[in-house]
Amino acid sequence: MGYKTLCFGFSCVLFAYCIYSPVPENIEEPWKVRFMDALIKMTSLVATLFENIGLMKYEEVFSTVTALHLTKPVSDENITVIDTNFSDIPVRLYLPKKKSERQRPAIIFIHGGAFVLGSCKMSAYDDLNRWTANKLDAVVVGVDYRLAPQYQFPAALEDCIFVIKFFLQDKVLAEYGVDPSRICVMGDSSGGTLVATVTQLLQNDPEFKDRIKAQALIYPGLQSLDTFLPSHREYEHGPILSREMTIKLARLYVSEDKALLQAALRNEHMPEGSRHLFKFVNWSDLLPEKYKKNHVYTEPVLGKLNDSYPALVDSRASPLLVNDSQLQSLPLTYILTCEHDPIRDDSLIYITRLRNVGVRVTHDHIEEGIHGALSFTRAPVFLHLGLRIRDKYISWLEENL
Repeated sequence: MGYKTLCFGFSCVLFAYCIYSPVPENIEEPWKVRFMDALIKMTSLVATLFENIGLMKYEEVFSTVTALHLTKPVSDENITVIDTNFSDIPVRLYLPKKKSERQRPAIIFIHGGAFVLGSCKMSAYDDLNRWTANKLDAVVVGVDYRLAPQYQFPAALEDCIFVIKFFLQDKVLAEYGVDPSRICVMGDSSGGTLVATVTQLLQNDPEFKDRIKAQALIYPGLQSLDTFLPSHREYEHGPILSREMTIKLARLYVSEDKALLQAALRNEHMPEGSRHLFKFVNWSDLLPEKYKKNHVYTEPVLGKLNDSYPALVDSRASPLLVNDSQLQSLPLTYILTCEHDPIRDDSLIYITRLRNVGVRVTHDHIEEGIHGALSFTRAPVFLHLGLRIRDKYISWLEENL
């Protein structure tokens, strides 16, 4: 009886939260977003409680939930799905079954999850990659990179680079019938971060220069220097992704130190000697006027932490930190942003910088959009927004790959 009463009480609290939790007026499918927002916030509260009493770490609660959405490699009448390894790194391959008279394009997919959660084998990503392979008659490679905090920076990046370099071998491309001139790297959220970094590194590597035709970034996070951009302030509490949750999870890629978390929440986490880097992320110079609104730029406080965290000043962790000369040669770029997203401004700054140096950029901005919508394309919470994002990305690939 006590268990049933507790479950009933929890359900009532969740239902009340769904009804009264405010969401932006123009958001798409507000009731579904309210429900998902409430569910994530309640999970965060439970995770915080469990961590405080020593039962489970904060991120382990979310990992347990996301593990419920993992899928097996099930082939269908159109696509052969295979789980294999490129050397010792797990990948999932989506291979069209029908014969093709010419070589196929390839998309290398890097999943999101704040470097801590998720897998390319999650149901929503499996659907996306299966759809992509079928719609474009393309080979799709999903990368199952190592996750923090067990494997911290630069483990995830190293895995992604290794997989892409392995795949770009002539013998591997020939084995899967891939056209070496039609390869795109794509990722969402922190997967977009990894895509941006991987593309920068490969394009500046003489051996792999111009091997990637295009990159596609879906609402990526691109810097950790300034945690008080206008979008951080406007969408501090979400919906779906809050500023605190973003920082709490993403800092695990750098360190489990709680002092770093608290400093980052106050925007006082950067070390002395990093002031020269802020010109690359200064939103007062680089953000389009319509997004500045009435916000006032204040430079973050430096040197508050005793310990040193080299990843904070490493452009491999924050791809916005590279010089313009390293951006000039980047390939065709697609970036999708959502208005109601605390990390929206990272992308808007990147778009400005890329266009300033002549990179061809296609930018889709969804005014009714929320962060993570691409992950919510399966019951029980099905968002049509996720399919809209998928279709925009696929349409761009059809025209450009």
